[in-house]
Amino acid sequence: MSDVTRTKHGRPVHHWRRDVVELAALFTAVAVADAVANMVGHGPDGPGLLVVSAVVLLATAGFHTWWARRHDHAPPPAPDTVARPPADAEQAGRSTISTTSTTTDDAVAPGTDTGTTLWRMRTTVRDEPGSLAALCVALAERRIDILSLQAHPLAEGTVDEFLLRAPADLAGAEITRSIARAGGAGTWIERADAHDLVDAPTRILGLATRTALDAAELPLALRHLLGRCTIRSLPAARTGTRGDDSARPESIPVDGVLDGTVLKLKGPDGEVITVERPYLPFTPTEFARARALVELDTRLGPRIPRSQDVLTLPEGNSITVRRADTADIEAAKAMHERCSPATLDKRYHGPVHDADRYLNHLLSPRFGRTLAVRTASGRIVGIGHLLWDGDETEVALLVEDEWQRRGIGGQLLGRLVAMAVEAGCESVYAVTQASNTGMVAAMRGLGLPLDYQIEEGTLVITARLDATPVSSRLPYDHAQRP
Repeated sequence: MSDVTRTKHGRPVHHWRRDVVELAALFTAVAVADAVANMVGHGPDGPGLLVVSAVVLLATAGFHTWWARRHDHAPPPAPDTVARPPADAEQAGRSTISTTSTTTDDAVAPGTDTGTTLWRMRTTVRDEPGSLAALCVALAERRIDILSLQAHPLAEGTVDEFLLRAPADLAGAEITRSIARAGGAGTWIERADAHDLVDAPTRILGLATRTALDAAELPLALRHLLGRCTIRSLPAARTGTRGDDSARPESIPVDGVLDGTVLKLKGPDGEVITVERPYLPFTPTEFARARALVELDTRLGPRIPRSQDVLTLPEGNSITVRRADTADIEAAKAMHERCSPATLDKRYHGPVHDADRYLNHLLSPRFGRTLAVRTASGRIVGIGHLLWDGDETEVALLVEDEWQRRGIGGQLLGRLVAMAVEAGCESVYAVTQASNTGMVAAMRGLGLPLDYQIEEGTLVITARLDATPVSSRLPYDHAQRP
C-alpha cells in the first residue's frame, strides 16, 4: 500500500502521511457503509439512501485519484534535463583524441566548415613517457582526428607516422607548427587519400601478393611501401664508371645497407637495387619491410602472368597479346632479324649491336613489363615495353615491317598505358624520331594530354595519365585462354 519512491543513504523512505490519509479514508468508508446498511434495512427510505451511498462512493474515489496524482512517485523535474559534466571533466574531454572519425552535429560550432582533409604526417619525438601524449593533445586542440598511428623505433627517439583527418580549412603548415611546439622534430606532412585508410598490415600483405604473382611488381611494391622515392637497379658487375677498366662490382652485404635516405639491397640476380628518398630518412622498420619483399622476390624466381588476349585484325587474322620475359629472347631476336634497318633505327635511334645483351635487359621483369604479339603459328611480330626509369616510366614499341599499319602498335600502346595507370604512374614518355609517324599517331590515339620536346634531334612525347580516357583502359588483364 505504501510504495517506495526515493532512497536516502541506501535505505527506503516511505510517505507516512499518505498512508494515514488512506487508512482514514478506509475506516470512513466502512463506517458509512455500515450506517447505510442499517438505514436501508430498518428505514422506509431505503432506495434513496442507496443512491446517496453511490454518490458518496464516487466522490471518495475521485478524491483518492486526485490525491494520488498530486503526490506522484516521480521526482520533481530539474531546471535543465541535460546532465552537464563538471567544468574540469568538460575541459579534460576537450583534450581527448578519438581514434575514430565519428562526430556529432552538436560538436560543430555554427558557421564552421564541416569538410575534412586527410593528411599523412611523420615526426620524431623523444623516447620518453609523455612525448606521444603531448602530440595527441596538440592535435586535439586543432580538432584533428588520429585515424592510425605507426611507431618506428630508432636508436635515439621514435618516428611516429600518423594518418590524420583535419578540418578542411586547416593548412599543413599550421599542423606542423603545432607539432613543433609539442616537441616533434623533423616533421614531414603531405596530403593523403582514401587508399591510405587501409591499415598497414593489410597494405603490406597486398604488396607481397602482387610481388608474388609478378616479378615486375617489385619496384612498384617498393614505391608503394616507401612512398615517393627513386628506384634504380644496376647489375653488380657494371656499377663502376663506363669505360673505366678499374671499375669493380659494388660490394654490399647480403642483408643490404641502410644509409640515411638511401637503401641498397641485393637483388635476385646479383644486381644492386638502390632506393633513394631525399626528403625523409628511412627507418629500420622500413628497411626490414623492403628487404623482406626483395627476399620474397628472390625465393620465387622469375615469373610473369601467362594470360593472353586474342585479337582479330581488320583483315580477319587472329593474333594474341601476352606478357613476355627472358624465355622469349630467341623469338624476339628472330623478329629483329626480319625487321628492316630503317625500322630498327626508328626504335633504337641507331645501329643495333649486341642484341643478346639489350634484349636480356628489356625482357627482364626486373626492369619493367613487356607485351609480345604472336601470330597463330607462334611467331612474334611485335613487342611493347613499359620500362621503370627511376621515378619515370618509358614506353617503347617495335612492330615487324610486314605487320605495320594494322593497328598492332595502337593495341600494344593502349595496354601498356593501362598497365602504367594500374601501377600508379603519373605519366609515360616515348623517345622516338619526328619521322616515326606510326609512333606519333599511336601516342595521339591515346586521347591524353601530350607534351612534345625536341632533344638533340630526338622527339620525346610525354603523356599525362591523370585524365586517362576510357579508350586507353584496355582489358589487358581479362584474358582469353587458348
